[in-house]
Amino acid sequence: MVVTFDPNPLEQLRPEQAPTRLTSITRRCELIRACGVDDVEVLGFTAELAAMSAQDFTAQILQQGLDVREVVIGEGFRFGHRAQGSADTLRTAGLDVLEYGLVGEGAPVSSTRIRAAVAEGDVAAAAVMLGRAPEVDGVVVRGLQRGRELGYPTANIAHHERAAVPADGVYAGRTEVAGRTFNAAISVGTNPTFEGTHRTVEAYLLDFDEDIYGQDVRVEVVQRLRGMEAFDGVAELVAQMDEDVTRTREVLTP
Repeated sequence: MVVTFDPNPLEQLRPEQAPTRLTSITRRCELIRACGVDDVEVLGFTAELAAMSAQDFTAQILQQGLDVREVVIGEGFRFGHRAQGSADTLRTAGLDVLEYGLVGEGAPVSSTRIRAAVAEGDVAAAAVMLGRAPEVDGVVVRGLQRGRELGYPTANIAHHERAAVPADGVYAGRTEVAGRTFNAAISVGTNPTFEGTHRTVEAYLLDFDEDIYGQDVRVEVVQRLRGMEAFDGVAELVAQMDEDVTRTREVLTP
């Protein structure tokens, strides 16, 4: 069993310092189960839980609530009110504790490093650490329809406000919708050619022409193609979009 929290404790305790979300809680549970875990216990992180001492958390949640006998944790793991609990707290309560150091070449892999790579647009480095391409989940909503007018209708993704969105630019990737996956050219940014101000994530699904408004989608961001640019006119923008789609096909072709 894996025990995790939702939301991230910092979102409750110090919202201004809360990290971005690499996955939704639903996706996190899917990925954990895919590793062969039998069950995922999601604990809602509330003010009451935040105030619980490490000793009470161990006794009431782990031992009495979940019948835990053995715990596997990362090196330096802390928990409980004001992070006063440690591996020794668990051992004192009678639990067997297996403590492991972080792995990684050059530097330990951590969610902090992964978030930084995504924020910089280095999705390839993030993928190496994640073991998969970074993703953005959301619902397809109506945008300004500019892509359709230019011959490149895009799916405008309404994602969680704390989602880990890559740096502005154009990326090659894939979009999963209704159990099907399509190659996609993905744009992240404010559409500077049209002097936009709202930052969006939009995916142009290759060889696809269906109405998917209101549907949940998952966008996998595989490779950065270029930064976001403001073009002098529509013709120049469309020519660049043509090139972006060509490069997307090249990148994603086995």
